[in-house]
Amino acid sequence: MESLFDIFIFLVFGTVVGIVSGFFGIGGGSVVVPTMIFMGYSIKTAVGVSVVQMLFSSIFGSYLNYKAGKLRINEGIFVSFGGFVGAIFSGFIVSNVSEIVLEIFLSFVLLISILKFFFSQENDKNGKAKKEIDSKPLLFLLGLFIGAFAVSTGVGGAVFLTPILVGFMGFDIKKAISMGLFFVIFSSISGFISMSLNGLVNFKYGIMLGFGSLLGVYFGIKLSHRVNKKLQKNLLLALYSLMLLFMLKKIFVL
Repeated sequence: MESLFDIFIFLVFGTVVGIVSGFFGIGGGSVVVPTMIFMGYSIKTAVGVSVVQMLFSSIFGSYLNYKAGKLRINEGIFVSFGGFVGAIFSGFIVSNVSEIVLEIFLSFVLLISILKFFFSQENDKNGKAKKEIDSKPLLFLLGLFIGAFAVSTGVGGAVFLTPILVGFMGFDIKKAISMGLFFVIFSSISGFISMSLNGLVNFKYGIMLGFGSLLGVYFGIKLSHRVNKKLQKNLLLALYSLMLLFMLKKIFVL
């Protein structure tokens, strides 16, 4: 039985996660997992909490983006469906891969994301906006890979998807952020089913975080729509870097 103080802490934590989720277009797992690991929880416990919380934040956040005209469902459905299929394997991966391997993998992908996102440019050498690479089969395969391995580390995949869409495929950052959060709906639903069947979901903490995140997502989305692209990109890079430091501390500090 949780104390009122514990419930309060998780609701506040969920609100903070929701703000980050809505502002950066991520499910929130990239904040929940490293933070819970830093607090002393195992990565598998953290993953079981984050997958529940991501359902709350991604569904509500995508609704707000759609209502505001920032999300076009037909543009995000292919990569999102790929994420759904890929995340089906997440329960198997979490059950059969050691914690240290998952932690190293997450840290490596975060590092690559930071580097690629930092050096990405919105315009080409002639000053023209880069042309989007919107191949539907490519988007599906991208979603498949991210769904399988990202959800296995407790994140919905947007933290990996957004820098790839911007850095490699030429998507506008605002568009990539809204697509990323929409992607998390599919990957987190699939991951939730897979990990539930494998007994890995922590409903109690996840639901507390989820309810807290609803309020946070609302304010995060509103702020995201108003802030300029350059500032949003710099803040996203700062978030990636902070999460990477948390993970490296867990791996190298006993």
